[in-house]
Amino acid sequence: MTLAELIAQARTARDTAIATRQQEQDALMALRSDENLTEDAVSERVATRDAADAEVTRRQAALAALEAEQVREDEIAALQARTVPAATRAPAYDRVARVGTEERTYRPDQDRRGRQFEQDVAAAFLGDYEARDRLARHTQEERVERPDVVERAAGTGAFTGLVVPQYLTELYAPAAAARRPFADSCRPHDLPPQGMTVNISRITTATSTALQASENTAVSETNIDDTLLPISVQTNAGQQTLSRQAIERGAGVEPVVLDDLFRRYSTTLDSTLLNQATNGLTNVATTVAYTDASPTTAELYPKVLEGLSGVEAALLDQATGDNIAVMHSRRWYWMQNAMGATWPMITQPGIVAQTLGVNYATTYGSGVRGVLPNGTPVIVDNNIGTTLGAGTEDEIYLVDRQECHLWEDPDAPMYIRAEQPALASLGVLMVVYGYFAYTHARYAHARKIAGTGLIAPTFTGV
Repeated sequence: MTLAELIAQARTARDTAIATRQQEQDALMALRSDENLTEDAVSERVATRDAADAEVTRRQAALAALEAEQVREDEIAALQARTVPAATRAPAYDRVARVGTEERTYRPDQDRRGRQFEQDVAAAFLGDYEARDRLARHTQEERVERPDVVERAAGTGAFTGLVVPQYLTELYAPAAAARRPFADSCRPHDLPPQGMTVNISRITTATSTALQASENTAVSETNIDDTLLPISVQTNAGQQTLSRQAIERGAGVEPVVLDDLFRRYSTTLDSTLLNQATNGLTNVATTVAYTDASPTTAELYPKVLEGLSGVEAALLDQATGDNIAVMHSRRWYWMQNAMGATWPMITQPGIVAQTLGVNYATTYGSGVRGVLPNGTPVIVDNNIGTTLGAGTEDEIYLVDRQECHLWEDPDAPMYIRAEQPALASLGVLMVVYGYFAYTHARYAHARKIAGTGLIAPTFTGV
């Protein structure tokens, strides 16, 4: 078997290893989406994926070694052709090893500014094996044609204008965002495909029954009546105009900007549900006042129960019991900092004895962060205001999550990329938008704890 055949065989093996590795990665991602997955199952699949990674590395190293050997063989053949004595009879044509005229990997006549080289450097850093192959071939070509330059013992500082800087694109720091913890806890619905208003019928005058006064006398009758609850469909949108230079000559600029627009979209949606005038949760909730110059967690907790009592009293048989408490992260950590020697008189399911609730130690935006002493789940959301009331107060919201309705387009947010509007200035317009509607007022049930007892907390263990 010739060296060229060995190289072809090694390249095929390398490509097969890459395909196998991708299959293992896809299987791992599918497993992680399984709600019933176990830690052992994930660990086993990760080990299989890592083994496939190692096999790709091994196959790539073997291919690189064969290609380097081929380059060296071509060098030797070229040297032999130049050092044959003139008096020596020339061998037959098919007995001579010749250097072919294969084109260079990166050619100035085809890519004068070296853009392909720069893209391959960036792609190789992100794991593109084909880009790595092209760079390896380029290095070998340079060793053959310009060994004095490639092998010279000079550091990169001597070639500041020639060494491509390596920006750690995988470690870029996106702007932090509060995102949408409360919105993700609401009862979701698909937004109707047409119209800018969603109407809900509410029975505002109920029928009646009463004890019949005597036989053959009229029984109670009250005509049922309803009132429409109109809910406006709102548009959440943002835009950014990028120069073509930033997109075409930058590394990952467009995905980074798009990701940030999506983050702002989520934050605006969630903040609207909480804070919008008239319909936001803070404006439809009935206040449970907590006024205290020296607030403590022990004093705050009864207010939570008062609020939950009001939620159930408002909903009666429509209460689902799926209650949640929504609070700012500073309030959740303040409640955790409290120490005490008293506990609720009535035990609660899922609560360890002699503790005031449970912290699940999950990350921000990951759903339920813990439960209060009576088992009510806590949602932490930093879109809640911290300059309310006296100026440094936040609020705690208590709701039945099944009565917090959110309609969204299944495809939202949507993305428009338009080049024509800013064509004359070489700009590309990026727009992110979506439609949504919401209500917390199908039943007037929501409660909020507010007052001077919720001023900016101090962490003193009480």
